[in-house]
Amino acid sequence: MNRIDKCFKRLRAEGAKGFIAYIGAGDPNLDATKALSLELAESGVDILELGVPFSDPLADGLVNQLAAQRGLECGTTLKGVLDTVKEIRKCSEIPIVLYIYFNLIHKYGQEQFINASVEAGVDGLLALDLPPEEADEYQALMKRAGLASIWLIAPTTPEDRIQSITSRGTGFIYYISREGVTGMRNSVANSLGQRIGLIREYTDLPIAVGFGVSSPEQVAQVASDCDAVVVGSAIVNQIAEHGNDPELPARVGDFVSGLTSGLKQ
Repeated sequence: MNRIDKCFKRLRAEGAKGFIAYIGAGDPNLDATKALSLELAESGVDILELGVPFSDPLADGLVNQLAAQRGLECGTTLKGVLDTVKEIRKCSEIPIVLYIYFNLIHKYGQEQFINASVEAGVDGLLALDLPPEEADEYQALMKRAGLASIWLIAPTTPEDRIQSITSRGTGFIYYISREGVTGMRNSVANSLGQRIGLIREYTDLPIAVGFGVSSPEQVAQVASDCDAVVVGSAIVNQIAEHGNDPELPARVGDFVSGLTSGLKQ
């Protein structure tokens, strides 16, 4: 069983909600990414999302764009990210999802990249800019490899397309809580519960909610409607502030421990 499926099976058995943390791979360097990943695994994180740096991260707000830029500036490559996952796997079984722009997969070669991801120990891919309607070959390769194929649903996604997207998903469905790009917000969308209810009409997959969650209070509020909460920009912002600090992993771990406390409220 895929590590993501095992994770949600455990959470259901415990009556608990999951916490998914996003960090930019290679920010500030790949050694730090490994250290941060292992620290997050000890800080209450259930699933780790690694953002693969890309030159045109159009789905991302400024905080994550700058993280991608720092990753590229330090020489991070797709091979380097996969090698880092291999290093993480020597010490941890935390489920790992790569948050990636499809251009990188296409350039690498779909089948080659998916096979390399399995070999490295990746559990799922979230290809941000691949329309599900154009993903038949990708889906077949993912299914054959046993990787979770994770898709985004937005507040503006019409109901018939929700049905189509959920029919293709495995692992979990990622619901974007707000329109626009990634980034911290001061409040949670009022329509969240209604939209999650609509998605549940079409799938039994766990539903994770992200984009804009940045405080323990928001984590607790969002978790009441879904199966897992995703926090990215708030964590990446901590990395940006403390990237040169030798205590970076511990600082970020303390911050994330505070966020995961929202699941216990």
